[in-house]
Amino acid sequence: MVTAVQPRSVPASRVRFAAVRHLGPHWYASVMGTAIVANAGATLPVGFPGLRTGRTVVWALSCVLLLALLTARALHWAHHRDRARAHLLDPAVAPFYGCLSMALLAVGAGTLLVGRDWIGPGAALAVDTVLFVAGTAVGLAAAVAIPYLMVVRHRIGPGQASPVWLLPVVAPMVSAAVGPLLVPHLPAGQVRESFLLACYAMFGLSLLATLTMLPVIFARLVTAGPLPLALTPALFLVLGPLGQSTTAATKFADVAGGVLPVPYAHGLSVFAVLYGVPVTGFALLWLALSVALVVRARRAGMGFAMTWWAFTFPVGTCVTGAEGLGRHTGLAVFDGLALVLYAALVAAWAVASVCTVRGLFDGRLLAPPART
Repeated sequence: MVTAVQPRSVPASRVRFAAVRHLGPHWYASVMGTAIVANAGATLPVGFPGLRTGRTVVWALSCVLLLALLTARALHWAHHRDRARAHLLDPAVAPFYGCLSMALLAVGAGTLLVGRDWIGPGAALAVDTVLFVAGTAVGLAAAVAIPYLMVVRHRIGPGQASPVWLLPVVAPMVSAAVGPLLVPHLPAGQVRESFLLACYAMFGLSLLATLTMLPVIFARLVTAGPLPLALTPALFLVLGPLGQSTTAATKFADVAGGVLPVPYAHGLSVFAVLYGVPVTGFALLWLALSVALVVRARRAGMGFAMTWWAFTFPVGTCVTGAEGLGRHTGLAVFDGLALVLYAALVAAWAVASVCTVRGLFDGRLLAPPART
């Protein structure tokens, strides 16, 4: 007599929350890309009609997106832990855990820059403080944990280096860039000085980690050829640490006076220009190379994927970096560069947003990954 094998029952919670089963950490890139539109708009050297209203709407949207994704990702971890663990062990997905940190930090900075006019300075400061602490803690943890997993658990073959490797190590640079916004609100004296130097330490942490990875990424391009079509937009991620570090350098110079001893404060002002100008030059070189490769990939049939959000946040950091250089050098060319890049940022955000909404409605973006 043959005993029939009963099919394994699927937990009711897994069925009920099936929509979030394949919701990966890369979705936080949509929050980052939305928040940077508001944040960069708040730092532009000139204003124009509708800018204040537009950036406020986008900031509010970034807040809603952050809350929605935090809830959805919590459900993902609660009811689909097998997939969550699989994401951590997948070298193509794990680096995106750095996006959570940057999403928290970007929305927090936007609340202080834009939201304070609507929710009040006190509430805006409280929100930014909470999100900064949480984002920095997550970012520092990711900067250690993800490279650790890459070394001991991930199996990465030759020619698999990817720009997404930068995501966990660039998160502390975002903390370094937005941290100076909190300096004026801290007690004068050693508290301010210690906090500013901690931001500077995160600047160095992220910069040196980035410099170890960039040669590997470029070597992969020249030895193994262009990235797969869907991953090609990720080339824009290299702009993130370049623009964000320039932004951080100029922000340090903005607040150093009265916080650090005079020689160091003056040195940071000099460093902002001596560092920011050549790095911006390299960023423009990489931007041109990335655009050329994206155009090539588009002609080869590259369709929309969530990697298109790489066209937003990294470009936004170059906007804030150019704006900071314009302020410290007094040169109109940097102001003009900031405006041109901001126009490109808004256009990229609009395209990515529309395509994402369309992909959600047709179910393609939350569908199970294709089997190979």
